[in-house]
Amino acid sequence: MELNSLTDVLIEELGDLHSAEQQLLDALPKLAAAAHSYELREALESHLKETTHHVERLDQAFAEMGIRFAPTKMCQAMKGLVDETDDVVAATGDSVAIDAALIGAAQRIEQYEIGAYGTARALASELHLDPTSALLDQTLDEEAKASKTLTKLATGGMLSSGINRKAAERSDGEPVQDPDQNDRTDTDSSVVG
Repeated sequence: MELNSLTDVLIEELGDLHSAEQQLLDALPKLAAAAHSYELREALESHLKETTHHVERLDQAFAEMGIRFAPTKMCQAMKGLVDETDDVVAATGDSVAIDAALIGAAQRIEQYEIGAYGTARALASELHLDPTSALLDQTLDEEAKASKTLTKLATGGMLSSGINRKAAERSDGEPVQDPDQNDRTDTDSSVVG
């Protein structure tokens, strides 16, 4: 790889994201199928639909930059994250514990995407590529929303006790005593653990 300009870096970032999103198009249906919770399955299926639009936006960003074909280099980071999900998808045991592990795997993927899209958007803005920046910003907003949804599922949100709490209760037999648990909305915090 040779990087001689910020444009080269942006193209590399966009190619990495294109590969990552393509890998997710294959991985998300498996994650959704492995989910026991209806809400988790629905969140993963919804994000699968968004991922299709993410690929389309990346193709549009390349077109805006005058690039006809996305680079074909494999995103190794996403490959590793997806490989980790395979172990969770194949897991046996308590359904709530498996769902908690699925949320953890999906949350790691979301955090990777948020970081990568944030970098690409910053580069596009610096290069005054406003249409590309706007496309990336739209996807970044959707990735942040997906991360928040996963956090709410894990910690319980307003209407349930949360997948993490249910898994802890099943393994210990004792309810988890964390008064701040239901108030958390920070998408950067660890949701499983």
